[in-house]
Amino acid sequence: MRSSNPVFSRRGFSRDNGYAGFQAQQQPQAGNPYATNPYAQQANPYAQPQTAGSPYAAPPAAPPQAGRMTMDDVVARTGTTVGLVIVAAAVAWVTDMSLGLAVGAALVAMVLSLIQAFKRKAVPALILAYAVFEGLFLGALSNFVDGYVNGAAMQAVIGTMAVFAAVLVLYKTRIIRVTQRFYRFVMAAAIGFVLLMAVNMLFAVFGGGDGLGFRSGGLGILFGVIGIVLGALFLALDFKQVEDGIAYGAPKEESWLAAFGLTLTLVWIYMEFLRLVAILQGDN
Repeated sequence: MRSSNPVFSRRGFSRDNGYAGFQAQQQPQAGNPYATNPYAQQANPYAQPQTAGSPYAAPPAAPPQAGRMTMDDVVARTGTTVGLVIVAAAVAWVTDMSLGLAVGAALVAMVLSLIQAFKRKAVPALILAYAVFEGLFLGALSNFVDGYVNGAAMQAVIGTMAVFAAVLVLYKTRIIRVTQRFYRFVMAAAIGFVLLMAVNMLFAVFGGGDGLGFRSGGLGILFGVIGIVLGALFLALDFKQVEDGIAYGAPKEESWLAAFGLTLTLVWIYMEFLRLVAILQGDN
């Protein structure tokens, strides 16, 4: 199954009911309906071509770690990208960056993210540049919102950290299980959410005001909560992708893509929290 995250969707990662593995097809067992892995790949996506008649190498019993992605790599790269976002946001906040420049930074960040998403290999320079421009946008926007709702930015940061920690714990304890049904549900919900927000934006642009009201008042609160929940579900999908990439023996440079995908999701959650806090506090 391909990832919902455009960063991972072009890669060789897949999802299954449990832990990923090389050609992880299991043998059926009596009384165990989940013994057969319905999502196992037929070949190791990272294996090197072999002799005629054997397009992919059989997975080794203990794949070598040299040059392979590890959890430490993912943590280090994610710390770097998220750290850059925070530093750039702090700069924009301290310098009181204008919203006009912030919108420009957001557009640059979007273009960089799209370029990286459609590349077949990670380009660290693109990812780091995205983090800087995204951070500038978030910092200026947070400063603007905080001027009207004191403490909104800090509440959004705390909320984002809480969601990340909660999803990580739920995923590691297997309370959240990423299956094909889970994936399809999240994708369907996300598509519906994005389409509704696009329609609301069109009404706001051409009709003025708040459009259909999906981002203000009671509906704004409801859709803010839905946006945060969707972000949390995407985090679970990202965790599964990282886990599968490590199990498949993905190349070390894939850790940059993992960090990029996680950063995109964390930015989504933070933006939804910031919007929700602004609505809730603004009504008081």
